[in-house]
Amino acid sequence: MDEERVAQLEKLGMVWAPSTPRGRRAWPPTRGWAAEHGHVPAPLDAAFQGAAVGIWLKNARAAARKAVENEQRRAKGLPVESSAGAMTRERREQLEEIDPSWCPAWPVTWWRCFHLVRQHLEAGQALPTKAGEVVRQGENLGRWVTSVRLGWDQLTGMQQWTCEQILGIEPATEEEKPRQRTSQADKWAMRLVAAEQSFEREGHLTVPRKHVETITVGGDGGEGQVRRDVSLRLGTWVDNQRRRAAALTPERVDQLPKVGMRWA
Repeated sequence: MDEERVAQLEKLGMVWAPSTPRGRRAWPPTRGWAAEHGHVPAPLDAAFQGAAVGIWLKNARAAARKAVENEQRRAKGLPVESSAGAMTRERREQLEEIDPSWCPAWPVTWWRCFHLVRQHLEAGQALPTKAGEVVRQGENLGRWVTSVRLGWDQLTGMQQWTCEQILGIEPATEEEKPRQRTSQADKWAMRLVAAEQSFEREGHLTVPRKHVETITVGGDGGEGQVRRDVSLRLGTWVDNQRRRAAALTPERVDQLPKVGMRWA
């Protein structure tokens, strides 16, 4: 490609692949960015000495993954369509010398936050646990720690081990996890259970409007489920159903007499 076209493309923001001569110019700035910030997972807009390090690293990870994929196909005796754009083993080893985890299996943003929390702890600071408590390089570390704790079961085994052993993060307890919002269908089902429970005990469903019925939900054998008591304003609900009978669906009209409803 002639220099004029190269210049035109670079004015438009072209970032050359790591395997090209111009892409290799970003190599020293990448090392410099890592030395300055203490980790390689740079954000996409990261730059050092005028070089677009963040985009270069994104391209480098794609090239490394293609090389690994080609190697796996060769090992299985499968054909490799093309090696164009695949990173050489030498270049991968050079990047691994800077940071062995420069091309993680999990999202780069997640890994960057991990490194920033590690640096925060190494500086003698406490583990951030609240959103907005600590922000470094534009990353909300308290929010990240909270997301890790609440989403523990969605992490890989290696992610869990790394967070627990290096950062001291523990999974959230059941009490700390936010309760899932109850759908309208679930709310209706719980009130049917409350109505049936009251009818079986009292023999009728003529309850005062202020009557509150407590039922137990959860703990029906599912793993991790916790039994809890839920108090429902059954009297108000029964009265509302009688008033709105004409607006109920046929299915709900059929369900209510089965739990003791008398319309008149």
